[in-house]
Amino acid sequence: MPVDEPRPPRQYQDFLPADQPVQYVDTAGRATDAAARYPVPDNDRLAEMYRKMLLGRRFDQQATALTKQGRLAVYPSSRGQEACQIAAAMCLEADDWMFPTYRDSVALTARGVDPVQILSMLAGDWHCGYDPFVHRSAPQCTPLATQLLHATGVAFAEARKGTGSLALAFCGDGATSEGDFHEALNFAAVFNAPVIFLVQNNGFAISVPLARQTVAPSLAHKGVGYGIGSEQVDGNDPVAMLAVMDAAAHFVRSGAGPVIIEAHTYRIDAHTNADDATRYRTSTEVEKWLQRDPLKRLETYLRDRGALDDAAIEKITAQAETEAAQLRAGMNADRPADPADLFKYVFAEPTSQLREQHAQVVAELAAEKED
Repeated sequence: MPVDEPRPPRQYQDFLPADQPVQYVDTAGRATDAAARYPVPDNDRLAEMYRKMLLGRRFDQQATALTKQGRLAVYPSSRGQEACQIAAAMCLEADDWMFPTYRDSVALTARGVDPVQILSMLAGDWHCGYDPFVHRSAPQCTPLATQLLHATGVAFAEARKGTGSLALAFCGDGATSEGDFHEALNFAAVFNAPVIFLVQNNGFAISVPLARQTVAPSLAHKGVGYGIGSEQVDGNDPVAMLAVMDAAAHFVRSGAGPVIIEAHTYRIDAHTNADDATRYRTSTEVEKWLQRDPLKRLETYLRDRGALDDAAIEKITAQAETEAAQLRAGMNADRPADPADLFKYVFAEPTSQLREQHAQVVAELAAEKED
């Protein structure tokens, strides 16, 4: 069926959400005895996932430290959500598109983007820092849910061109309360756009708990109403997370239509370094989720299968420290700023007011130089 023709209603949906979030590894890192709903990734692939998660966590720690040193204006940590972001990046192929939010920096590291470029915008640069076309990754999006429409449009365009590429768009639970979220799902469904919507349900839209946003049985069930593939998964279970994302990518590539995945996870740190999370949640709640650490769960799982040992972990840790040092050096380097950039990229043809303001800045700089 041509992608620009509406699909007939499905008579059977083979990607309906499970009654409970899909889980293959319990909180202690031991395999559950539940039947696998999707194929389990092999140990080599999971070992690579562990490597990317450990590197991602060290990046996140270093970025958080840079805010305290005044090198970043703000940073939204993704500590505890590494399994969601790495699984998302790993299910993509080189020509696929990623549409991240402001909290998905770890996913960008797994996509191969230079960590210094990822953080450039948060350090005050006027552009996103990296080339979206080179990395097939859109600029990190701060407005809630707007990137979902962009992802849907790009996916639809790729389908019309017959490239076989898909788009993956991240969002949080708060974004599902936005109109853009529903518009994107409906457009994607009607026009069979090859797009995956990944909702990282981390419990809070800044300080608003999920219970104040919806009483739906799960956010994944919202996809059922639009007739698209839907699933929910334990977002802190790396094995289940990668299995579900792989299955979703296969489903979309087969032409079966878009998919929404809800990953149940938790934001361990505050919304950003400027937020005081103690005002709306307790330390007991945070401690409970610390016991569900995705990195530790995957480490235990892989050790039990002989796919990970101390030597391998030491090697990855050393790589993580090297990359953290490179990130510090890159962020500590002075980046020359041209004041004229304030006026260059506002209008194609500068207004009289902009020309006047530009002239004032040039005059002030010249006066300072003379002094």
